[in-house]
Amino acid sequence: KNIFWQVSGEATFGATSHFEGIILSMTAITFQTGASFNGRALAQTAVVLDGNVIVEK
Repeated sequence: KNIFWQVSGEATFGATSHFEGIILSMTAITFQTGASFNGRALAQTAVVLDGNVIVEK
């Protein structure tokens, strides 16, 4: 049920992409315009959102 993704660098989600789970990033997490996300985004530097839908259930 709880899926964790660990990234050693930056994670970028492209426009209109969809992600589910919990992402842990060493640096930044970027969601480009229109990307959707169901879960949590945890980064040591920044989480960048640009017109996104984020849900935590």
